[in-house]
Amino acid sequence: MSRFTDRLGIRFPIVQAPMAGISTAPLVAAVANAGGLGTLGSATMSPETVEAQVRAVRALTSAPFALNFFVHAPPRVDEAAADRMWQRLGRSDSRPALSAPPPFGAAMLERVLALRPAVVSFHFGLPDDASLRAVKDAGIVVLSSATSVAEAKLLAARGVDAVIAQGIEAGGHRGTFAAPPDEGDLGTLALVPRIVDAVDVPVLAAGGIVDGRGIAAVLALGASAAVLGTAFLACPEAVLDPAYRGALSGPHAARTRITRLYSGRPARAIVTPFLEQHAALEGETLDFPLQRALSARLDVAMWAGQAAAAIRELPAAELVATLVRETEAAQRHE
Repeated sequence: MSRFTDRLGIRFPIVQAPMAGISTAPLVAAVANAGGLGTLGSATMSPETVEAQVRAVRALTSAPFALNFFVHAPPRVDEAAADRMWQRLGRSDSRPALSAPPPFGAAMLERVLALRPAVVSFHFGLPDDASLRAVKDAGIVVLSSATSVAEAKLLAARGVDAVIAQGIEAGGHRGTFAAPPDEGDLGTLALVPRIVDAVDVPVLAAGGIVDGRGIAAVLALGASAAVLGTAFLACPEAVLDPAYRGALSGPHAARTRITRLYSGRPARAIVTPFLEQHAALEGETLDFPLQRALSARLDVAMWAGQAAAAIRELPAAELVATLVRETEAAQRHE
């Protein structure tokens, strides 16, 4: 047990990472019932959908779970740039309209305060002071991601209850918010102890962790829990496009890279022909998340971390139990 698990009343230091569109109520509840912390991938949902999903989770479990939100700056809509990007992507047909879910704002804050989940996690920094204070005053535990020591210190100074140290190995979007993305290129095993030494709040480790050996390793480095996303992708409860699910069990899962082509922000995904063909456009993407309006028409974004080739196809509850056994065995040096 740790400060983090004790505070939340969860049995194991295992957090299922938020994955927008993938981690919905069945996965979240299964992880929660197995003793970990499930996280609803709510960053791209409307307030109404978030409420419906929360109700669905609560119908399946009474255990704590988390909601996750993006706090990026609103994108600049540039129709001419979108036309150019569509053409550079090799398209001559009518391009999709630019649309994207908004960042965490007043409407979502109101819904969160009414729903009162045990935990709210943020990506790309934190909301404004008044919103953050309202969430904390409601008794909700607040987490946020850092990809550097400097970011971790900023989060701690603003009052987060725990920092998620996100290593470069992690799948999905990099949480970098206070520096150029390249300054957050540390691996998990290098980043975690530095952040543990730099802040006085619990640190959760994310990036490249798919088995109990990885969990034991980050716990030994001072982390209070491990955050696993890619490890849960092969669970039947995860909502995946068939091509995405198929790629995870094939040789392509071993090849991932960080790209802006899918969303406009750096994010790690399985390498596809689309990414290889359009690599020269990495520096020309539309503001996050508007790029997704174009790329979603052309390719499936298969978010995955560097350890994707090592994941297991197990039901979520069985995976959590397996991870616990592996962690305990690794800690006994078996």
